[in-house]
Amino acid sequence: MRLRQMAVAFLLNEEQEVLFLQKEQKGTFLAGLLVPIGGHMEETEINEPQKACLREVQEETGLKGESIENLKLRYIVHRIKGSHEIRIQYVFFGTVSKNSTLIKSDEGSLKWIGYKDIPNYNVTATTIEIAKHYKEIAKYNEAVYVGSMKSEKGNPEITWGLLEDWELRD
Repeated sequence: MRLRQMAVAFLLNEEQEVLFLQKEQKGTFLAGLLVPIGGHMEETEINEPQKACLREVQEETGLKGESIENLKLRYIVHRIKGSHEIRIQYVFFGTVSKNSTLIKSDEGSLKWIGYKDIPNYNVTATTIEIAKHYKEIAKYNEAVYVGSMKSEKGNPEITWGLLEDWELRD
C-alpha cells in the first residue's frame, strides 16, 4: 500500500469565515470541489507538515507565514483510499485578515465561506466532519485530535480521539 500525506489549513478571518480554494472543473485532483488551502507534502517535508502547509498556503494564496496568526496543528486524519493507498492529512488552523492581499491561483479561485455554510457547498466528507467537530468541540480548546475516516451505514464519518502524551498527564 502506498502512503500519501497532505497538509492543509483552515484559515479563519475576523468574521469567522474560512478561506477555501474552488478547484477548477478540469483539474485532476478534487476537480470542482471547494477545498481548504493545502495539498500533498513533498518528500523533503515528510517530517515537517507545518512547513508543507506554509508552502502550500503561499503557493495557493500568496500569504506568507508572518501574515498567519496562531497556525497550529489541530487534526490528523487517517483514511484508506481503495485497496492501494493510505492517506494522512495534517490539518492546521490559523487566522488571517479578511483584507489580506491574495494572489490568483492556477488551481482555482479563492473564496471566503461562513463556517455554518460549509456543508452547503461541494466539499469533501472530511472537510464537513472537521468543520463540524471544530465548531462543536475543538474551537473551545487547544487540543490536537486524531480521526479515522469510516463509513457508517453508507455515510462517511470520522471517529475522533484526543492526541496527547499519556506520560505527561496528571
